[in-house]
Amino acid sequence: MAAAMVLSLAVLLFFFIFLHLLESFLWKPERLRAKLRKQGIGGPSPSFLIGNVPEIKKIRALTSAAKSTEANSVTHGWASNLFPHLEQWRNRYGLNFAFSSGTIQTLCVTEMEMVKEISTSTSLSLGKPDHLRKDLGPLLGLGILSASGPTWVFQRKIIAPQLYHDKVKGMTSLMVECTNSMLRLWEAKVENDGGQSEINIDGYFRTMSSDIISKACFGSDYSKGKEIFQKIRALQVIMSKESVGIPGLRYFPTKKNREVRKLEKEIESSILKVVNERIESSSHEQDLLQKILEGSKSLNEDDKSLKITRDKFIVDNCKNIYFAGQETTAITASWCLMLLAAHPDWQARVRSEVLQCCRDRPIDANTIKNMKTLAMVIHETLRLFPPVLLVTRQTLEDIRFKNVMVPKGVNVQIPILILHQDARLWGPDAHLFNPNRFSNGILNACKNPYAYLPFGIGPHVCAGQHFAMVELKVIVSLVLSRFEFTLSPSYEHSPAFTLVMEPENGVVLNVRKL
Repeated sequence: MAAAMVLSLAVLLFFFIFLHLLESFLWKPERLRAKLRKQGIGGPSPSFLIGNVPEIKKIRALTSAAKSTEANSVTHGWASNLFPHLEQWRNRYGLNFAFSSGTIQTLCVTEMEMVKEISTSTSLSLGKPDHLRKDLGPLLGLGILSASGPTWVFQRKIIAPQLYHDKVKGMTSLMVECTNSMLRLWEAKVENDGGQSEINIDGYFRTMSSDIISKACFGSDYSKGKEIFQKIRALQVIMSKESVGIPGLRYFPTKKNREVRKLEKEIESSILKVVNERIESSSHEQDLLQKILEGSKSLNEDDKSLKITRDKFIVDNCKNIYFAGQETTAITASWCLMLLAAHPDWQARVRSEVLQCCRDRPIDANTIKNMKTLAMVIHETLRLFPPVLLVTRQTLEDIRFKNVMVPKGVNVQIPILILHQDARLWGPDAHLFNPNRFSNGILNACKNPYAYLPFGIGPHVCAGQHFAMVELKVIVSLVLSRFEFTLSPSYEHSPAFTLVMEPENGVVLNVRKL
């Protein structure tokens, strides 16, 4: 009798598990797709469990085989190479379409009125997608880049004010100091090489931006955070190759997963070491790290709406700041110098402005404020080579945008890379480098200002955008004031996606001191 009861319970348990799996992997995804189809949202037909991943890989492979390999061809229409499936499906199914990455159902939106509504939505029913916390959890955790709802609100109230314009203005001299330290290395290299040197600038910019973020936000120099930056970079490269949305893939003991877990533990340990040193020093610094530590004390772990513990709040937000603060600015600075090297007329124009604004004055917060041509060039760089290529949100409840009711559980994706180079929005020269389009400001640069969103837009705009813009102006203006440069014949133009969009083979310049 007892054995029969145990067997019955086991069968019943198996039955419920089977039903749960069917609901998660088959019925729910199909139900979400059906709700979108009824509203006229088309898209490619998915396969069971893996969705449209095989088709995405096939389209990418065909595009990669067909694309030109002409040496030194600096072209900017790279979107069709990195994400050819999005352009192909947009042309086939319309401005808004749906597709599946594993069991993740995504609504891709490029219709501008709907983009505007999504971008400006203040509803907490629109949050960060689950896969950021799951598939990219070791890198982002539950920090400000991946949190949603009350957890995101709590974190933003603590972090964002430390990166407002008035705070960043006080960090300008530090940015100048770190950039000058890097440029002294360039000067020594150029002198040793006889007046002109070939420099791969990526590594220099990563080290320098790491130094800036360390000193500005954590009160330490790059040498103390070097191990953290290197491990976060290694983790970023590994995780950019992971397949998002494939059920349970992150739990398999693959070589990649073992390396991810190892790096995650080492990064957490290194960050806690920095945090403990700060606590033990009883420092009175009012930098971002101090505000994070103070904010952790006000975190009510009994509040069930805040799905984060104190230690996780500290570690995950430090990881987010280390990653975003170093990677995006360094990459954009590299792309900016590449574009100026490829367009010597614009390099000369910006240099003339920099020298005129400074004259005998040092570069500071006031001088860079008057560099309008430089700002135009940076905005055009961010348009052609935005570090973040996709804005993705998840509907936490059913929510309506324009005439579409998006059901709970769908990822809503805005492809920045497509909007930034849409000829219908930017004109026939959308694929060309033309900073003049920003001569009358961002609002007048194209037919719809919501088509330009390198930092996002609306309430979810990047908290560090002011920091990034000031840092970029400092870096580029100081480089131009001391060097002239051209693209090296060895430069290979190869935009690549590694969670951010970077030059796969680096940016190699021939540099000469003025």
